[in-house]
Amino acid sequence: MPKHVFKTEVSQLLHLIIHSLYSNKEIFLRELISNSSDALDKLKFLTITDKKFKDIDFNPRIDISFSEQDKILTISDNGLGMNKSDMVDNLGTIARSGTKGFLDKLTGDSKKDSNLIGQFGVGFYSCFMVADNVEVLSRKAGESKAYNWKSDGKTGFSISNSDRDCNGTSIKLHLNDEGIEFANRWQIDNIVKKYSNHVSFPIFLHYTDTTKDENGDDKIESKIDQMNEASAFWKKSKSSLKEQDYIDFYKTLTNDFEEPMLNIHTQAEGTLDYTTLFYIPSKAPFDLFQSDYKAGVKLYVKRVFITDDDKELMPTYLRFVRGIIDTEDLPLNVSREILQQNQVLSKIKKNSVKKILSELKTLSDDKDKYSIFFNEYGRLIKEGVYQDFENRDELLDLLRYKSNKSDGTVSFNEYVENMSKGQKCIYYICGNNEFSLKSSPLIEAYNKKEIEVLILDDEIDEIVISSIPKYKDWDLKAVNKLDAGDDLDDVDDSKKDKFDPLTNKIKDILKDKVKDVCISNRLMDSPSCIVMDQNDPSIQMQEMMKRMGNMNSMPDVKPILEINPNHKIISKMNKMGKTKKFKDTCHLLFDQALLIEGLDLSNPSDFISRLNSALEKSL
Repeated sequence: MPKHVFKTEVSQLLHLIIHSLYSNKEIFLRELISNSSDALDKLKFLTITDKKFKDIDFNPRIDISFSEQDKILTISDNGLGMNKSDMVDNLGTIARSGTKGFLDKLTGDSKKDSNLIGQFGVGFYSCFMVADNVEVLSRKAGESKAYNWKSDGKTGFSISNSDRDCNGTSIKLHLNDEGIEFANRWQIDNIVKKYSNHVSFPIFLHYTDTTKDENGDDKIESKIDQMNEASAFWKKSKSSLKEQDYIDFYKTLTNDFEEPMLNIHTQAEGTLDYTTLFYIPSKAPFDLFQSDYKAGVKLYVKRVFITDDDKELMPTYLRFVRGIIDTEDLPLNVSREILQQNQVLSKIKKNSVKKILSELKTLSDDKDKYSIFFNEYGRLIKEGVYQDFENRDELLDLLRYKSNKSDGTVSFNEYVENMSKGQKCIYYICGNNEFSLKSSPLIEAYNKKEIEVLILDDEIDEIVISSIPKYKDWDLKAVNKLDAGDDLDDVDDSKKDKFDPLTNKIKDILKDKVKDVCISNRLMDSPSCIVMDQNDPSIQMQEMMKRMGNMNSMPDVKPILEINPNHKIISKMNKMGKTKKFKDTCHLLFDQALLIEGLDLSNPSDFISRLNSALEKSL
């Protein structure tokens, strides 16, 4: 029998599961039942929509049996099943581009590992926590051949031809010493009710029970009990459900270990008849920023599962949402192509987005809870501001930023409420480092006048904020733009005239490094800073576009050097001629202005040479 070797990622995951999830080993049963439920969902859909499967006698169920003496636990279903190719793909590899990077994170603290693996979904592989050997017997619906997959979870796996009476899959676990506790009726019943009570197919437990007959002798009977409710949880009335019910169903639906941050249950009747149940996980899914992220919303029609991999069910910026959409207004045989253009689904999606954003607005009233949400998903809300023009006003109210006047974060609305009397604009500064932004010369005058400046230190902030010209009635202005000083004192014309010769000399020396040199109304303690012309992209934006390969079509954009007419260095320079010392000082003023904004110098060695020369002369 040929032996197949596990892909590297599978071997790595198996090792982590066995060593990091040991205290949670009971979840293996939840995972296997979840897989069986998915297989039944898929076949149920095919029996309704595909003529090839309509003659199948489909009575969906999951069966669990055990033998404490033989240390065997078996989970069976009559779902879609697998053929040989499916077994290799589903049980021998993890075919997602983000998997390797995700697994590389899973080192060190076991609790952290446990939480991360919970986001990933350990699935079938969790059975190796409790079993030394696993057999998977499966026959795909519509096919006559069955196959048996065997593995010890370490060296690899083998697949051989076999027989099975009907379509579906049986997973036989040869339990190890630590797993023998699960070959027990009460243990199995407890786990199913804890994790899988809301699976929408019946789960039956096969066991033997010893009773007394009429003569008082022991009588052994074979029994089969249904352990779960087997109903569509989301169709139950909200008034009949408790918070714990929602939490339990979330864990069944997502295989997440942690409780959700928020659940949103909507039952709409009228023009549209649909039910939605959405959850926001307490931790962001690991693949959130992978191009092949797994969609989090399942689509049902009349309680029949349709798809769980359609990324059109939610806008991309809400890809962290998990849950279910169930509608009465679509045909069961709806195709994916029709889904993408369907007006009913489009309206449900539109209503769902507004409902989710409304609930997030309510959540934002609790600063502590919303701070947790924004730490996990804030970047996606920013994506939404950039992408979703229709809901932009609602999304703007969900943004939070640090500021020069706050230790925490502020919303745009809080900023406006705290504005100085007569203030004309909302000010912000973009960069890569909160500390350097808060100490930037660009905000010295704003600090002195107690004008709040938002600190935008996420690399996507500048792209997003540049797409927002206004918040309600207030213009948004970057403090690193030439005309950003609407609320600052203007430099009087006499001072400008006095320093015109100096600014011209500095510009002549810096030449192609700067677009212009002018005196500043925003500098208090620093001698110089760099700003950009109103319609020019910042240097940080240029750097980002270079990394993205989008600079070829853009002209070379140069900064403007502003100098502080009240600084001693500038006053002394105004009395100097074009000596070497003067020229070196011009370059040092420009280079230090770049450095304090966290930008790279084009020639660091020249900067060091000039700095050393200045130090030598000062000693």
